Amino acid sequence: MLTKDQLRKIRDHLEQAKNPIFYYDNDTDGLCSYVLLRKFIGRGKGVAVRSFPGIDAGYARKALELNADYVFVLDKPMLSKEFVYKIDSLGLPIVWIDHHDVAREEFEKEFKNLFIYNPARNSGKDKSEEPTTYLCYKITDRKEDLWIAVVGCIADHFLPEFVDEFKENYPDFWGKVKEPFDAYYKTEIGRIAIALNFGLKDSVTHVVQLQNFLVNCKSPGEVFSEMSSNYFFRKKYLDVKRKYEDLLNRAKKFSGEKCLFFEYGGELSISADLSNELSYLNPGKYIVVAYRNGEACNLSLRGKNVRKIFEKILKKVDGTGGGHDDAVGGRIKASNFSAFKELFEKEVGD
Repeated sequence: MLTKDQLRKIRDHLEQAKNPIFYYDNDTDGLCSYVLLRKFIGRGKGVAVRSFPGIDAGYARKALELNADYVFVLDKPMLSKEFVYKIDSLGLPIVWIDHHDVAREEFEKEFKNLFIYNPARNSGKDKSEEPTTYLCYKITDRKEDLWIAVVGCIADHFLPEFVDEFKENYPDFWGKVKEPFDAYYKTEIGRIAIALNFGLKDSVTHVVQLQNFLVNCKSPGEVFSEMSSNYFFRKKYLDVKRKYEDLLNRAKKFSGEKCLFFEYGGELSISADLSNELSYLNPGKYIVVAYRNGEACNLSLRGKNVRKIFEKILKKVDGTGGGHDDAVGGRIKASNFSAFKELFEKEVGD
């Protein structure tokens, strides 16, 4: 957790910002983090960052276009030096709030206007258990935004201590929950978390409309209400949901004794979502979802200590990637996927 002094300093940054820009990771945790801060200060613009794992230098142009006076980065594990250089050349401070390992001491020494707030650094761990949404809720401390905080937390596989308060206020949106994925896949508030993730796969224009809708949303009951301000969000959610369920049903057929391999292509890149639910449905098994896009293959893996296995194999197939102990993502050449699969099966003995 961030210290009280760190929370106070972040609030000071927010109060000083007259026209801030918020760059956030392109998922529900990132989106909810932005919405919480935006509602807190009542100003600023949000930009969903679709580059992975960091922020490409090209995104700095948005700060100039929007005449920003402050830059906030939410839920991104990396910043490219080029991006930091460009923002620094504009004379803008960068406030980086994240829960992944962001050991960037050289950045702080070089850029005096870069402020990093990360509980993982406080504890010396690779990753803080509390997602960025949780941190932002502690920063803002607005009870009326409790439901948004819960949405972002369960989307990042975390049950915060304030779920009991949420259950009391919104009993129809909860249920029998023992673990975060129960909340994500079996409750109405979980359906909202999934829907927001799907909605972020829309065009930039429609994502901005979704941001504005959420900033003005008063309760979870309004999210799926039929109104013009959320029309494109509801439309995109249903479209992606239909395609996702088709892929999920196909993937279920590829389960082995210890491992499930699923490979697919097409216009919808949704491997992380698929691997999460497949892992939930197949406890104890290793999950490998591969999305082919031209000559590249994006991988999403889940399983006990899968990162060690993944890093060992990557050296042999000329790939890149990383993540957490039980959940990783990466990229290899599509021509190397058969070799990757063979090596992985040997490692887990499937």
